[in-house]
Amino acid sequence: MVRALFSKFRAFMKNTLISVLVAAGLAGGFTTASAEKADRAKPMNIESDTLRYDDLNQVSIFTGRVVLTKGTIVIRGAQIEVRQDADGYQYGLVTGSPDKRAFFRQKREALDEFIEGEGETIYYDGKADTVTFTKRAQLRRYRGTKLGDEVTGAVIVYENLTDMFSVDGNAAAGQVGAPTGGRVRAMLTPKADPADGAAK
Repeated sequence: MVRALFSKFRAFMKNTLISVLVAAGLAGGFTTASAEKADRAKPMNIESDTLRYDDLNQVSIFTGRVVLTKGTIVIRGAQIEVRQDADGYQYGLVTGSPDKRAFFRQKREALDEFIEGEGETIYYDGKADTVTFTKRAQLRRYRGTKLGDEVTGAVIVYENLTDMFSVDGNAAAGQVGAPTGGRVRAMLTPKADPADGAAK
């Protein structure tokens, strides 16, 4: 039963964070780029302390130090709940612990860059093909091991079909007492000029 669920669950990570395009106000920071294409064909592996599977409702709940890997994709949380609707679409809810947020990481295609995201919860909607980070949500882009860009807000939503993301800083939208004071915060680093490296 669990092996069958894993087969159906492959859509859970299908093209997750395929690309990022910042709205006009943040232009010049994140740029459009594909996620690692090879991830689609990689097997999915999940480790946890416990697994509860409900075949009737097509729900699997992995609990306790959960780690999901699929190619370059890494997801960590205290709990990951996976379900499937009547049409075969998959939905995943990753929950962090009281002292540690849920975590997502994936390599960008043909670049030495990684996208990382965190939130108290991470929700994937397979039908809409979106990834949502809520409560103390944060997105980071690393160039190699160096932090390039960082965006923080109450809710960050990725729309994979349109290659867009939006950030909501309103505490009422999902984060009472937000450290950002209900505002979106961004740190955007200029891309290094290749000529600078050649001149050294």
